[in-house]
Amino acid sequence: MEDQTQEQELTIESPQQYKALSHPLRQRLLLALGGQPTTVGRLAAALDSSKGTVAHHLKVLQDAGVVRIVETRKVRGGSEHLYQRTARRITVAGQDAGPTTALLGAVAEECVKAPQEPLLVLRHLRLTADQAARLGATLQALVNEAAEAPEGEPVHGVLVALYEQATGRD
Repeated sequence: MEDQTQEQELTIESPQQYKALSHPLRQRLLLALGGQPTTVGRLAAALDSSKGTVAHHLKVLQDAGVVRIVETRKVRGGSEHLYQRTARRITVAGQDAGPTTALLGAVAEECVKAPQEPLLVLRHLRLTADQAARLGATLQALVNEAAEAPEGEPVHGVLVALYEQATGRD
């Protein structure tokens, strides 16, 4: 069994990582891999997709360093891999529209399928640079300090965004 220690945070910066995150199913896979390591079969069932499709997209994510195999075990004469994200938190550097759009699309799908009504708030505020920096640090601290419940409890998605609204005309 390989080391299952996850890094706390992975910042997506390389073109290969951006490309890997640009597909909506890969975003959904990352959301599904938020808990314990799991198999292609379990992911395929959870995402209503074929094992071959899931395996292909996991390989793309693995090649980009976003997921990894943490265990390989023998089952019925073959091998079964358990996959895990390389980091608990994944942040996206820069302003590439592809991964951002895919991420927001995947989150939207999760919200629509949520068993309870999600909390979704959009508010525009006028902030100084200092106020924006303080608010960003506070939001980051809230996410960092959130304690996780024991295994078996429902997984909740948390999406935090703070951005300066574009000005002018395109």
